[in-house]
Amino acid sequence: MNTMTDAAALAAAQPDEAAAPTFRDELLAKGILIDTGENGLYGRSQVFEDVIDRLNVAITHLGADQQPEVLRFPPAMRRTDFEDSEYLKSFPDLAGTIHSFCGNDAGQQRLLRCLDDAMAKSDDDRDDEWMSQQKPTRVVLTPAACYPIYPVMARRGPLPAGGRTIDVLSYCFRHEPSLDPARMQMFRQREYVRLGNAEQVMAFRQMWIERGSLLVTLLNLPVDVDLANDPFFGRGGKIIADSQRAQALKFELLIPVANAQSKTACLSFNYHMDHFGAIWKIGCEDGSVAHTGCVGFGMERITLALFRHHGLDVNAWPDDVRAVLWGDTKARVAHGLAGANA
Repeated sequence: MNTMTDAAALAAAQPDEAAAPTFRDELLAKGILIDTGENGLYGRSQVFEDVIDRLNVAITHLGADQQPEVLRFPPAMRRTDFEDSEYLKSFPDLAGTIHSFCGNDAGQQRLLRCLDDAMAKSDDDRDDEWMSQQKPTRVVLTPAACYPIYPVMARRGPLPAGGRTIDVLSYCFRHEPSLDPARMQMFRQREYVRLGNAEQVMAFRQMWIERGSLLVTLLNLPVDVDLANDPFFGRGGKIIADSQRAQALKFELLIPVANAQSKTACLSFNYHMDHFGAIWKIGCEDGSVAHTGCVGFGMERITLALFRHHGLDVNAWPDDVRAVLWGDTKARVAHGLAGANA
């Protein structure tokens, strides 16, 4: 994962250019990203969204031969499913819950008085006393696009002999505010998720390491796939992270985005073993516990990498990159796959 999380880290990476505009500054000045006043929370311009849309088309063609089932979920999931996922055991600092007012008329009056007091102060000095009237709802913000899939698959019963492949896309939330534009609090993940036996899932992951690298190569971006681990929380997190690396469960495709000295994880290739299968009792046809794996495309991060390496004017991007995104995308992807399989 990209380790830059604040302005100090960004400045440290460019000590001789502290006064120079950062990549984030350039994106905001050009109107490609829209500043909301909250670090890691941005509006997107039409140009940015157009690139996202074109990338999605390319990714669809890249996985079309797998005949995935296409599922789309809102960026929220049932709280009980979230609790079952064990996400809070590993990443409590990243989770986002959804609260709402559940009081009576008297409670609303207390809320409004507290809100009036808060609004009398400047933004940075406001207190959050009015939020004492809020209570947790039955939904939470989705931390990863694949999370809503597993309980749905479990309710269907045993997997077919060939397992299942799911194509999913969702906005996700992680509470890690940052000035690094590639580390957003709200962002999109496009994933292909595989459910089946260990051999099927491992073959799937290897295939997508190759295909993800192919896509990035077609986009004229640098390819660097490396062993990785998730940012597990707490004192025990290092032990879990070391175990994850020792078992080679996670690989990331890294591309410089915020600056040339640091690399950002833009694609992730994950093997969960039977973790989710055991939690939700997802079974294979032979009665064994299903294994799962996924490839995750960080849609904003890949888009930012394109702007970083090819410039802020999409019309001036290299012809071969524009041909992939705005030309005959299907043919370009098919030609790349044929060359990789030759």
